[in-house]
Amino acid sequence: MILSGDAAESIAVAARQISAGGLLGLPTETVYGLAADADNEAAVAQIFSAKGRPAGHPLIVHVANAAAVEHFAVAVPAFARQLMHAFWPGPLTLILPRRPGVACAAAGGHATIGLRCPAHPLALALLASGQVAPPEARFLGLAAPSANLFGRVSPTTAQHVQDEFGAALLILDGGSCQVGIESSIIDCTRGQPVLLRPGAITPLQMQAVCGLQVLQKEELQTLAAPAPKASGTLDSHYAPKARVRLMDVQTLREGLRSGATPEAVNLLAVWHRSDLPILASSGVLFRAMPALASAAAQQLFATLRELDALGVQQIWIESPPSETAWDGVRDRLQRAAF
Repeated sequence: MILSGDAAESIAVAARQISAGGLLGLPTETVYGLAADADNEAAVAQIFSAKGRPAGHPLIVHVANAAAVEHFAVAVPAFARQLMHAFWPGPLTLILPRRPGVACAAAGGHATIGLRCPAHPLALALLASGQVAPPEARFLGLAAPSANLFGRVSPTTAQHVQDEFGAALLILDGGSCQVGIESSIIDCTRGQPVLLRPGAITPLQMQAVCGLQVLQKEELQTLAAPAPKASGTLDSHYAPKARVRLMDVQTLREGLRSGATPEAVNLLAVWHRSDLPILASSGVLFRAMPALASAAAQQLFATLRELDALGVQQIWIESPPSETAWDGVRDRLQRAAF
C-alpha cells in the first residue's frame, strides 16, 4: 500500500507501523529504504529476510539529528562531529564505534555502526515523531537499507519499491529521490576519515570541513586496524537482470558498427553521453546520459530499472568521466557490471 506523502495522517500511520515492529518503504533523498526500528531486533530481522540479505552485512541507521548519535555510538571523534555539522541532513554516512548492547542486529553483530541523517522532509518528520512518542511507541533510529532485493538495483520511487515487494508493504511516497545514489560512507573509527563508498559528497568537500585528508580504501594499509564492514561495498551490487558492460566511447562505436542488427530488437540498450552511430533500423534502444554527474546519478537506477522492464539482455554504458564528481556514478556502474 502506497501512502501519499501529502496526506496529513501519513506520518502518523507510518510511525504506528514502525512502533508495531513492522516494515516501511521510506523515502530519502538518496534512494528509498526498507525501514524498521533499529532497536527492535525482530523487526530488523524482517529486513534481512525480505531482502535476502546476509545477517552479517550491516545496515545503515537513520537518525533525526546529531544528538541522536549518542544513543547508538560512543567515542565520536571531533572530525566526525564536524562532518555531521556540515553535511547533515544529507547523503553522508559515518561509521562509528557502536554503543554496546544497542542495535546489534542492525549492525550485523559488528562493533561499529553506520549512521546518517537523511535530507528528506518525510523521513525527518517520521524520525522526529519517533523521538517524542510515548515510551512504548518510541523509536530513535530507523535501520533502512535500500528497498530492493539484495544486490539488485536500488529504488528511487515508491512504485519501484512496490514493484519489488508487492502491495502488502506499506510505502510512504515522497516522490522521486533527488540524489538518486546511496550516501557517501566515511569510516571514522581509525583516527582519520577513510572513504568506504563514494557518493554525492566528495572527499575534497569533506577535507575542507574537517581539515584532515580523506584516505581511499586503497590506502588502508597505512592504518593498523582493518576496515569495518559497511553497507553497499560488495564488489557485485546494484545489478539489473540484464548484463551490464562499461565501455569507452571508441569501443561502443566499434561494437555498434559491427554487432547492431535488426534481429537485436530489444536485446541491447545503450546509455551514452557521446555521439554514436545511431541507425533507425538497428533495433538498439538508446538512452542519453546527462552531461552533469548529479543528473546522471539521479537517473541511474531509474534507467537501469526501465531497461530491465523492457526486457533487454545487455546494457552497454559509456564509462563516466574520470572527474571526482563522477566517482559515485562510476562506483555503482562498476559494481553493477562486476
